[in-house]
Amino acid sequence: MKRTGKVMQIAFTYMGTIVGAGFATGQEILQFFTRFGYLGALTILLSTAMFIWLGAKMMLIASEVSAKSYEAVNKVLFGDRIGSWVSHFMLIVLLGVTAVMLAGAGSIFNEHWNISYQSGLLITLCACFLLLRKGMKAILTLNTIVVPIMLLFTVLIIIDTIQTPGADRWMMLSSDHSPWAAWASPFLYAAFNLSMSQAVLVPLGAEMKDRKTIIYGAWIGGIGIGFMLLTGHIALSVYMPGIQQFAIPMGGIARELGQGVQWIYIFLIFAEIFTTLVADVYGLTLQLQERIKVSRTLLTLTILFICYMASQIGFGPLLSTLYPLFGLISLGWLILLIRIRSPQGS
Repeated sequence: MKRTGKVMQIAFTYMGTIVGAGFATGQEILQFFTRFGYLGALTILLSTAMFIWLGAKMMLIASEVSAKSYEAVNKVLFGDRIGSWVSHFMLIVLLGVTAVMLAGAGSIFNEHWNISYQSGLLITLCACFLLLRKGMKAILTLNTIVVPIMLLFTVLIIIDTIQTPGADRWMMLSSDHSPWAAWASPFLYAAFNLSMSQAVLVPLGAEMKDRKTIIYGAWIGGIGIGFMLLTGHIALSVYMPGIQQFAIPMGGIARELGQGVQWIYIFLIFAEIFTTLVADVYGLTLQLQERIKVSRTLLTLTILFICYMASQIGFGPLLSTLYPLFGLISLGWLILLIRIRSPQGS
């Protein structure tokens, strides 16, 4: 029973880290899968296989080397010198992503809950700091609450979609996009999301010393990720191509399900932003702690302050520069993760 609990903690944390706000908005599913028509379902299956295999592999490496932060895994993949530079770059990107997540949380308070943007930022920061004082335990607990709600939302969507005319469009939807782009897409999606998730999955793997627990957790988590991606893809396919004009495609689908489901949807977006924020700050703190010998509390406060200041001015220009470069590094990272021999020959 003890192993089962840890397996589910890994699975929920894995699902919450990978799927995140990208599923809640629908944009990631649309851009990486649905726009490629009927090939989208096949490429989701390919992504799912990579999440099961490579997610387990990354956590097993972290467990084997007792990684204190994601830099230890990067050094295994790239070597000491290049791995250190890759980790420096990831540090900058994660800071940018964390600032954007904080700004997104403030916007939800302002737009949906009639609380000012600044108040929303401060409430989110305080909640984040209080949770992070409990370390990895807080992230595990948070995901065991959020992910079941996300799965409930997914089930409601698929039940509604089955009853909608054109529910089988995902099997015959045509696309003008190149098949090469379609088959490259799952690799890019897995590369970007797995490399970004290092911040939380590496310390999680390092804490879990039991090999089978990690493997079972990766299997359940990977299948859960695939289920949510496929559900989103099937639902979005019904409304193609018109759904592409919406900034938050899943929002339009949620509105069709009634006010109660829409409330769950808004909470889900905030919760996913918040879980990503907490996980990123935790990973950044561990990474900086290896370089700067000060207390974890002070580092956490410093990171939150930097993100708060950045959220005042917006981080769009920086991210638009970093993301394409990070995408290329992520693909290189994925290839090295595929090529490296698994711990204990798995």
